[in-house]
This record gives sequence, structure tokens and C-alpha cells, in this order.
Amino acid sequence: MKNFKIIFTFVLFLLFGFSNAQKVGVVDTGYILDKLPQYKEAEARLNSQIDTWQSELQNLQSEYERKKSAFESEKVLLIGDQLKLREKEVMDLEKNIKTTTSLRFGVNGEITKLRTNLVVPFQDEIWNAIKTMAEKNGLGTVLDKTDNNVLFLLPRYDYTEKVLTILLKGSTSDKKEKSKSKK
Repeated sequence: MKNFKIIFTFVLFLLFGFSNAQKVGVVDTGYILDKLPQYKEAEARLNSQIDTWQSELQNLQSEYERKKSAFESEKVLLIGDQLKLREKEVMDLEKNIKTTTSLRFGVNGEITKLRTNLVVPFQDEIWNAIKTMAEKNGLGTVLDKTDNNVLFLLPRYDYTEKVLTILLKGSTSDKKEKSKSKK
């Protein structure tokens, strides 16, 4: 009788444990972003802006190098105010390069802000799609495969395509609504 109570208690705990277990799913947000055409367009615009800024910086750098070498070669011929003026001109150009680099490419620079402004709307869309998919499939936890924290994954727990379907369905219905409102 004592063994029966122990086994019954064990089975009861086991059943209770299974009924409260959370389902876990995995989504690859990097893959999803690569499949969104709007994100690719925005990323292309960002890369174009970065290329423009890099070429401007290269032009400043070459102008600095040219003026610095000219100053070094003419340094012996210059006197007084001319020497100070040319030296200040070179120093101002160097300072301008450092300032421009910091403002555009620094930690809190324009590129970081543009990238944040680019990614945030897509993250919000993906978050809403993941939330919808998790509620439909009864998932308690959803992990991101992009973070490389998933060591092994059975395909049945990968919900990336379902989230992508929700996102693409939403974007096509948005386009249909916009075209109807234009008419």
C-alpha cells in the first residue's frame, strides 16, 4: 500500500508537471529581415548614405594630405604670420576630419542613429508577428536563432517561416488597403 501511494504521488506530480510545461519555439530574425524587401530597400539607402559620407571623408583626407605636404615643403620659406596661418589651416583641416569622423561614424554618430531608425520599425513589426504566432501556437517562450544561442534545433520548433508568412501577409494587405484608398 505504501508503494502504491508513492507511485500515485509520483504519477500525479508527473502529470501536473507536464500540464504546466511551456512550449518553446525558435525564430531567426536575421533570416526574416533578409526576406523583407522593404528592409533591403532601407538598408540600401543607408549603405548609399554611408558610401557618400566615406567619399566626403576621403576627399577631406586627401585635401589634408595635400595641404600638409605643401606646408612641410614651403615651411622654410614662410615667415611670421604666413607660417602661423598655414599651420593653423592644416590643423583646422585635421580637426575637421576628426570631428566629421566622430559625428558621422562615432558611437553616437549619424550612422548609428540612422541604423537605429531603420531597424526599429522592422523590429516592431517582427515582434508583433512573433507575438501573434506565439499566441496561435501556444508558445510560452520564443528564442532568437540569430543570437547564436541555439545549439541544436529540430525543424518542428523553428517558427521562422510562420512569422515570415504573417509579416508578408500583413505587408500585402497594407498594400491592398493603400491601393483601395487611392482609388
